[in-house]
Amino acid sequence: MSLRVIVNGEERELPDGLTLEALIRHLSLAPDRLAIERNREVVRRADWPQTVLREDDRIEIIHFVGGG
Repeated sequence: MSLRVIVNGEERELPDGLTLEALIRHLSLAPDRLAIERNREVVRRADWPQTVLREDDRIEIIHFVGGG
């Protein structure tokens, strides 16, 4: 089974039961400098492994960039 979610404004079909932690791996992103918002609420990094994606979730992944 699969589910439909919006990731950074783009509709995606993803495996059912995927967690936020697994989504980061699925997208081949390095989790070190990321923040994730699910349905307009920031999800703490410690909660990523238990936060299961649901149909029609809206996920925003923000990349922090260092500089000076």
